[in-house]
Amino acid sequence: MSERPRLTVLSGPSGVGKSTVVAHMRQQHPEAWLSVSATTRRPRPGEQHGVHYYFVDNDEFDKLIANGELLEWAVFAGNRYGTPRAAVLEKLESGVPVLLEIDLQGARQVRESMAEALLVFLAPPSWEELVRRLTGRGTESQSVIERRLEAAKVELAAEAEFDMTLVNRSVEQVVAELLALLGVV
Repeated sequence: MSERPRLTVLSGPSGVGKSTVVAHMRQQHPEAWLSVSATTRRPRPGEQHGVHYYFVDNDEFDKLIANGELLEWAVFAGNRYGTPRAAVLEKLESGVPVLLEIDLQGARQVRESMAEALLVFLAPPSWEELVRRLTGRGTESQSVIERRLEAAKVELAAEAEFDMTLVNRSVEQVVAELLALLGVV
């Protein structure tokens, strides 16, 4: 066992269930720390600054980038999202396991800046299941679904860049495997 926990990054294609897995894990084990991202998007109803996201304007986000304060950042749907570096390092130094739930672009940036991070790829049981999950939401237009499916093909092709793969057949099973990796159980 190492002296301090390592950063664990969870990534995978859109629709694979990353946020569902993380929400389930946090419900069972709130001591597993999930980084709060900074974003330039407006808060949605019920979202709180510092809890769900750090809501910042474009100038503030530019400063975070310029000062090297983000571990990773990406543009998604016209807004920028990033992981504040200081909070992650502070938690790791104090012995708290840290989990990041980020996209492929962000996972690649973390690999560059923190080579010791464990990159975990969350894969669907099959392509057909991923298509079913993306189309079954019923909240997006056909063109958005098609863009997500094209992006998912690219994301699935990057699986070999990760240290390990967990297949999301069961949320409970993936949560148990993640908690074991984090050293929480």
